[in-house]
Amino acid sequence: MEKFNRELNGYKKSEVNQFLSDTIVELEGILKKAKEQDRKIQEQGSVIQTQNQKLTEQNLLIQDLTKQLEHYKTIESTLQKAILNAEESSNNMRKMARQEADMILEDAKRNANHVVNDALIRAEKIELKTATAERNLRIFKNRLRAIVEQQQAVVEDIEVLELDE
Repeated sequence: MEKFNRELNGYKKSEVNQFLSDTIVELEGILKKAKEQDRKIQEQGSVIQTQNQKLTEQNLLIQDLTKQLEHYKTIESTLQKAILNAEESSNNMRKMARQEADMILEDAKRNANHVVNDALIRAEKIELKTATAERNLRIFKNRLRAIVEQQQAVVEDIEVLELDE
């Protein structure tokens, strides 16, 4: 701190006034700088507040996207389970269809064997009847031939008798 020179009733007024002027100028400069700093702080505060709002909005967006991602993951999981169930159902249906086809084939084979056996039995019966009919026809022919021969013999006997008379 400066010392003022003394005068009759105290310090020298011009030095004090000069000191006060310098001090006022310095104080005004300091106040101006303080106001500028305050303004910059307020601007920075606004910028920070804006950035905080943006960060808050981004955090909300991130939370929303995270929820959507979880939702889609749940949907994906559900779809994967549904696909697995559909594949399993398809495999079961194929297996059941194969089993049913095998059963149908077995049944058809049994039925075919039964039909073939029935046909063979009928064929044997027909062959037997045919053989019996052929045998009966031969017997009938032989008897008829015998009757015809007897009748011819009778006719010849009659002719011989007529001629003799």
